[in-house]
Order: sequence, then structure tokens, then C-alpha cells
Amino acid sequence: MLHLARYSSITPSDFERALGISVGFDSMFDRFLGEVESSESATGYPPYNIRKDEENIYTIEMAVAGFSKEDLEAELKEGILMVRSKPDQEEGEYLHRGIAKRAFSRSFTLSDDMIIKGADLINGMLTISLERIIPEEKKSRMIEIGEPTEPDLKEIN
Repeated sequence: MLHLARYSSITPSDFERALGISVGFDSMFDRFLGEVESSESATGYPPYNIRKDEENIYTIEMAVAGFSKEDLEAELKEGILMVRSKPDQEEGEYLHRGIAKRAFSRSFTLSDDMIIKGADLINGMLTISLERIIPEEKKSRMIEIGEPTEPDLKEIN
């Protein structure tokens, strides 16, 4: 039974499909190796979507109701996009505070060929636009198969 696992036809793409990983985000190895998450991101706040709009165009949507653009910051450092809230600097004394701005930090691992096109905050929804840039030498292409003009036949002695 142990030998069957060694000869299994499971590929890395099978793991990606099983774990729901999108292209360029949330590395499969980070999930397998149990990357330690901060308590804020472990709670699932803020909720987010990763949407594929076109072949190489993606959008990250984060529900950040109650935050203004001054309350948020996004940073790309060494292939990791970090979106976090700034510390709450509200002044005043509250008798009851039922609407709290929760501090959060959410990170996304981007592949090397992803670039950030921009970010917008509209009606409590932060949208970050991404584009996957594929170099010409890595794009799929058809290779023409030709015939030699002169036969290169060598005599075998």
C-alpha cells in the first residue's frame, strides 16, 4: 500500500484544485506547511473574493465597511501584497461602543508575473486590480515544422 503513493498520478495542479487556490495567490506550500497566521487573519476578517475577470486580469475584493481610504494601507513587498488597517486614532469618550473598527492584516502571495494595476475603495468594498504579464518567450505559440532544403544524409561505415 505504501508503494502506491510513490507511483501516484497526483500532480500539483490536483492539489490546487482540491484546495481552491487561484493562480498566483495563496501558495499551496504555505497551506501545506501550516504557515502561522496572525489572529486577525485567522478569523477570516475581512472577507474577500478573488475574481478572474479575463484570461490574465484578476480582482481582489475586500469588504471593509466603515473604513475610509485614510484608514487602510496596501503594500507590496517581495511578492507579498499586504492589506491592513491603520491603528484607530479616534478621539472622544464612548459610553458604549458597539460599532468598532476591527484592526486587520491580510496578505496575498503574488506570483512573479503579477502586477498591481490599482486599488479603489467604493461603498465599503476595496478592489485591487491585478494583471498577469506573460513574457513573449513564455507565451504558447505554434512552431512550424519544415522540411530541410538539402538532405543531410551521412554514410555509415
